[in-house]
Amino acid sequence: MRYNVSLPWWAYAVMGLGLAVFIGLVGLSIRRNHGIKRSLFSAPYTMWMILFTILPCILIAYYAFTDTAGNFTLDNFRTFWDSNSEMKKLVGEEYAASIPRGTVNVDTLVYSLWMAFLCTVISLLLGYPAALFMADRQMKLGASIVVLFVIPMWMNFLLRTIAWMSLLEDNGLINMMLNAMGFKSVRLMYNSGAVLLGMVYNYLPFMVFPIYTSLSKQNPSLHEAAADLGCSPMQTLTKVTMPLSLPGVISGITMVFMPSVTTFFIPRVLGGGNTMMFGDLIESKFLTEGNWNGGSALSLIMMLLILISLSILRKADPNGEGSGIV
Repeated sequence: MRYNVSLPWWAYAVMGLGLAVFIGLVGLSIRRNHGIKRSLFSAPYTMWMILFTILPCILIAYYAFTDTAGNFTLDNFRTFWDSNSEMKKLVGEEYAASIPRGTVNVDTLVYSLWMAFLCTVISLLLGYPAALFMADRQMKLGASIVVLFVIPMWMNFLLRTIAWMSLLEDNGLINMMLNAMGFKSVRLMYNSGAVLLGMVYNYLPFMVFPIYTSLSKQNPSLHEAAADLGCSPMQTLTKVTMPLSLPGVISGITMVFMPSVTTFFIPRVLGGGNTMMFGDLIESKFLTEGNWNGGSALSLIMMLLILISLSILRKADPNGEGSGIV
């Protein structure tokens, strides 16, 4: 299905104005600094961000607040809250009252948030102890554990997800082992559990490494001082180590939660179409239905969730101490 992507004159005017402002700021900076300084070497990156981040966001906002004819409308957001709104337009106001309110989009968002919450909690429960072992200076295997977490990330994300199919499918390795031990086969694929397992596996390193970075930066003398003051190892962990590692925890939560909400390939492969995440819904709006306006509205809602998440991170970690990956 071909879609008309032509823009009104004012959209091109906004793009041209943004480019002119960027060139003007670069010239003003050169004039004030009496020449090109090191700060201007970031100009290509700034230009890249304008072209491939800011302008696409403007286009998404444009499609979200317009219809196929380019007229301003809020129907795209009404469709999000009431998935039967399009059908009600077709049947007319007389029969609209007999159609119950559809909550397909809202239910999908709630399900995605719940799955992302579970993925984040499980990743935190698994990742924090792993980060503690990795950051322990007396732990000789700490560097080896770091390598074990890094090596899977060298493999393509899609391949890592598909590899789980050979383990979880009906004739997979796990069921073969269960049959060899005399147990019946269990259905491990095409359900929410398989999707959650794939999400935790793929996003766990993004929880571990920010916490590991925050823990490795802690001064060992603080732990020694806590022990001298009579704190037990558990008290040192809860009163010294964990509070100081909070920036890394918040960073890890953000880096796991947001990709989990928007993921779409993992539910498709491990869920078998039986589960739909918010990312799947956005993809179907753009690619299957060809509804760029509705897909843009959903994308804008997701961007608002990302901004809220980033604002929470900013307040919990204003100095960005836990934002490092390695």
